[in-house]
Amino acid sequence: MTARAEDDRKPPVAIVTGAGRGIGRAIALALSKAGYRVAAVSRENGEGRPDMVPPGGRYYQADIADIETHAGLFDQIGTDLGIATCLVNNAGITSKHRGDLLELQPDSYDATLGVNLRGGFFLSQAFAKRLIAAALPGLKSLIFIGSANAEIVGENRADYCISKAGVGMMNKLFAARLAEHQIGVFEIRPGIIHTDMTTPAIPKYDPFIASGGVPLKRWGEPEDIAAVVVTLATGALPYTTGIHVDVGGGLQLYRI
Repeated sequence: MTARAEDDRKPPVAIVTGAGRGIGRAIALALSKAGYRVAAVSRENGEGRPDMVPPGGRYYQADIADIETHAGLFDQIGTDLGIATCLVNNAGITSKHRGDLLELQPDSYDATLGVNLRGGFFLSQAFAKRLIAAALPGLKSLIFIGSANAEIVGENRADYCISKAGVGMMNKLFAARLAEHQIGVFEIRPGIIHTDMTTPAIPKYDPFIASGGVPLKRWGEPEDIAAVVVTLATGALPYTTGIHVDVGGGLQLYRI
């Protein structure tokens, strides 16, 4: 058996950014359970934290906003696990300062777009180039975790909404460019998901959900997002690319 044939029989490799907690961690665990060797990437220090390492995978501390580190990160993952055929661009931050958009400061705007758009774009670019060069067979995917705020206005965090609207176009752009290489590109738009980031907003969201603001009348869980990622990464929606999937219990529905 040739080395290439042996490599083809190895479990596929997936990279999940922002995998230290919340949605990212749930995605990493779900992909691991689905048979992927997962490279879990996060800015958080995973030293002494075995829970940060997905079964059969590795944990990498990295800040995707620092695009100069992308090449080294891919090199290390390739050495440790193999060439990734799936990238889940989950890393993201919310506004540093919430409030009147007329008072939005450049430091918050730049930080939010630096991670959510700039970092995600150039990481995806590097991933796509390597995957095309490797010419690997089988399923290949690039998945962006966007937000319902790509369309739903949040006036107190304009920079976050702008960044997530940009993710929506980024999904379409990469889908159009990578279709000829049989790389499926998708966007998932979570609604109100129960994570550390949303915990401070429980007093606001609980009555909103109960009143029907979310038609399914419950909080979303990170595992809800992870289930959709696995569905897309494993090819359960064939002949699709460039689409977005709303995972918000019907939050995206406009009703009067």
